[in-house]
Amino acid sequence: MIDEFAKDHLHGRLRRDREALVWKLDGLSEYDSRRPLTVTGSNLLGLVKHVASVEARYFGEVFGRPSPEPLPRWQDHDGSDLWATEDETRDQIIEFYRRTWEHSDARINELPLDAPGHVPWWPEPHSRTNLFAVMVHVLGETNRHAGHADILREGVDGRTGMRPEHETRIDEDARAAYRAKIEQAARGRVGVVGGGELRQKG
Repeated sequence: MIDEFAKDHLHGRLRRDREALVWKLDGLSEYDSRRPLTVTGSNLLGLVKHVASVEARYFGEVFGRPSPEPLPRWQDHDGSDLWATEDETRDQIIEFYRRTWEHSDARINELPLDAPGHVPWWPEPHSRTNLFAVMVHVLGETNRHAGHADILREGVDGRTGMRPEHETRIDEDARAAYRAKIEQAARGRVGVVGGGELRQKG
């Protein structure tokens, strides 16, 4: 009974975070969805593409049921799953992710939590694993990158929230006041010295 509860709980969280990640693209222009937003090139559409590829591998190859989606060999990973090429559309990448969900969900539903799996890109002896460990790992990856997407989207147009039902209308004045309060607390802690330099107190 506890296994079914754990499986259902992890699966529900994974479904929730998948949708949250895709939602971060909602309403963006083609350019804003794919342009680099950090010095390391992080971009919203690339996050979706990356998480889709990760999930396809973990619930596919690891359990001997490769994804029907065309994926490069894991040995040939070159970072190209972190950004969208000129030939790839946003819709194509989102649909790839959604098809991956179907394939993953089928594996999750049919296998018990202790079903054995092998992750060839993990070092021994950790490469021998099971469905429970893989579900936790993929959930962590999805949640982590959904958090990255939160920050990136906020930087594009100020839109925040975990899911559509959590989104509220942006009150620019209240947001500016809140940010100023945090800035004041930071400056108050370190102390302002002449010339704009900051020196930490005690």
